[in-house]
Amino acid sequence: MAHKIDVDKEKCIGCGACVSICPDSFEMKDGKAFATKAEVEKLTCEKDAESGCPVDAIKVN
Repeated sequence: MAHKIDVDKEKCIGCGACVSICPDSFEMKDGKAFATKAEVEKLTCEKDAESGCPVDAIKVN
């Protein structure tokens, strides 16, 4: 089962924590984070990035 990765652009403050924690799945663009993959088959660091987001802008389902 694939895990969906979503970044709420309205909540994101562009701190870059997710990119630091999980650079394979997140990048910064125009001062905001975005998921480089909409879904992943196997979670690696994505849940850590979700937990590390200071404004809860990342959801991994």
